[in-house]
Amino acid sequence: MRGRTAAAAGRGTGNDISLAKANEKRESPFAQKTKAKGGGTTKACLPKAKIASMSAEEKQKVISAKRSAGSKGERVRSSKSNVSGTSANSLEDWVKQDWRQVANPELKCGESKNA
Repeated sequence: MRGRTAAAAGRGTGNDISLAKANEKRESPFAQKTKAKGGGTTKACLPKAKIASMSAEEKQKVISAKRSAGSKGERVRSSKSNVSGTSANSLEDWVKQDWRQVANPELKCGESKNA
């Protein structure tokens, strides 16, 4: 309404200036979100009991998938390398499991050789 009245009376451009400023704010670079990538870790961890029951081929499949994902900067390995039989009855039981690195079961998950 204001735009029509102002333009008809010959007084300016109505809402054009305000609309242009609002559009500038909508196109702010802060509004654009980028997808964050994972840490790119190459260590695959599973419960120690599960690692002991896996064949060498199964272990290598998990290790290779995690290293491949890590080299690409991804956080999660391929779902093709998922391992069954690692679930627990509750979250508390799941946390209490002895989580170890698949490549080197002597090291706990998160430990490094130099520590």
